[in-house]
Amino acid sequence: MDQVHKRFTAEQVKVLLKGYCQGSLDRVTIEEILAISRSRFFAFLKQYRLDPHKFSLAYQRKTSTRIPASVEKEIEKELMLEKSLIDDSTLPITTYNYSAIRDRFIKRDIKLSSPTIIARAKNLGCYQPHPRKNIHDHEVVTTAVGALIQHDASHHRWSPYAGERWVLITSLDDFSRKIIYADLFEQEST
Repeated sequence: MDQVHKRFTAEQVKVLLKGYCQGSLDRVTIEEILAISRSRFFAFLKQYRLDPHKFSLAYQRKTSTRIPASVEKEIEKELMLEKSLIDDSTLPITTYNYSAIRDRFIKRDIKLSSPTIIARAKNLGCYQPHPRKNIHDHEVVTTAVGALIQHDASHHRWSPYAGERWVLITSLDDFSRKIIYADLFEQEST
């Protein structure tokens, strides 16, 4: 529902509040007409009783809703940096991290919310909807910890600052699904 000041004039609300003060209208009726809560009704009534002639539906925001142009440019710069990391096929980065962007701004004393950053990302084409997760049923073929160890190797540039690919070799216990060993090597070996 729209805000009260968009649906009624101050004069219309004054007439209703005057009727309440004179006893010709009850509170519930006014709340239904204005589509407001009980607490909002009493806030209006208090303001009206203080000075009926100065009663107004206008209000002043306590915080600015506009982000300065310089911050907008910084948001775009950070999103494009994330996009370049995702587009780099040599890196294992596949998703945007909007919270990390927000945290970088907080370190610079710029307070932004993640939804604000996500809205800018959508406008700049830097947004990926959450993919639906495939349900993976893992079938444990062992009956005890340590009975079967799975070894795997992954070749990636593990950091955007790394100049070359490294191999991550991991060992995983099949029963507990815990990583027993993991280390980075320049090349894959036994």
